[in-house]
Amino acid sequence: MIVTLTANPSLDRTVELPAPLARGEVQRAVAVHQHSGGKGVNVSRALVASGLDTVAVLPGGDSDPVLAGLLDDGVPYAALPISEPLRSNVTLTEPDGVTTKINEPGPKLSLAEQEALIGLLLDRSRGASWVVLAGSLPPGVPADFYATVARRLRSTHDGDAPLIAIDSSGAPLAAAISGDSTGTISGKPDLLKPNAEELAELAAAAGFTDVHTADELEADPGLAARAAAAVVGSGVGAVLATLGSKGAVLVTADGAWLATHPPIQAVSTVGAGDSSLAGYLLAATRGGSAQDCLRQAVAHGAAAASLPGSTVPAVHQTTPDAVTITAL
Repeated sequence: MIVTLTANPSLDRTVELPAPLARGEVQRAVAVHQHSGGKGVNVSRALVASGLDTVAVLPGGDSDPVLAGLLDDGVPYAALPISEPLRSNVTLTEPDGVTTKINEPGPKLSLAEQEALIGLLLDRSRGASWVVLAGSLPPGVPADFYATVARRLRSTHDGDAPLIAIDSSGAPLAAAISGDSTGTISGKPDLLKPNAEELAELAAAAGFTDVHTADELEADPGLAARAAAAVVGSGVGAVLATLGSKGAVLVTADGAWLATHPPIQAVSTVGAGDSSLAGYLLAATRGGSAQDCLRQAVAHGAAAASLPGSTVPAVHQTTPDAVTITAL
């Protein structure tokens, strides 16, 4: 069982344009896709598509369209009732794959609602192999929320605690590698899933002095691996850094590897990183090696990018045999 927590879920609408975005002009869409979203929700959707047991934990009222979408997609969920509607996000995709996203902030969660959401997660994560803490945080939630949740998971479940993956950005992601330990209980994850931009920020926070831009990290996988190694050195179990069309780098205490996929025709990159994380977890739950997990992560990400909107691929739609693994 893999449990996901999405503190700031959304109803994601993807609008396909027939030509490049023309600011200030009227354009007609060629297609519109709508899915329940948020990083953790997307991971659960991808796991369900591949036949894995999962539960998506999130806030949301019974009549909220996000929960209705999960029902339609057959995604098991546990929702904390809140009075405010969940946010809606809009993504514009151009024919060459360029993606523009407009994300709403989401409803504010009170301290009582935050504590209740954590309690719901602790209850549903008993016996889980992994817990994924993913996405942005809604207004009112402190930046160290995911680190706090990680500590609570480990202290509550003691010796039977699940492995923890975090996929976020900005301050919540930085807090995941900060000095956030209470006694012997750490809030640092077993797996971090940054993109190149986030990896640059994380590496700087971890004391990596040779900091570079996202473009430079994508162009130089060796540099990306060294940056990820600095994050692992800070106490994180492993870093899966997705590098867009350049593939992904996985760094653990035992080694570093680059995975690349043959070029694809990108349709929409929305949710590709979430699908990559789902692919990694899929291989991990099947007992795969680090290289196997990396291979499936890249295969899942490539498949997702070739599908419209925030559509997630099933494992039979991925091509792991096409992925090349190189030790770094």
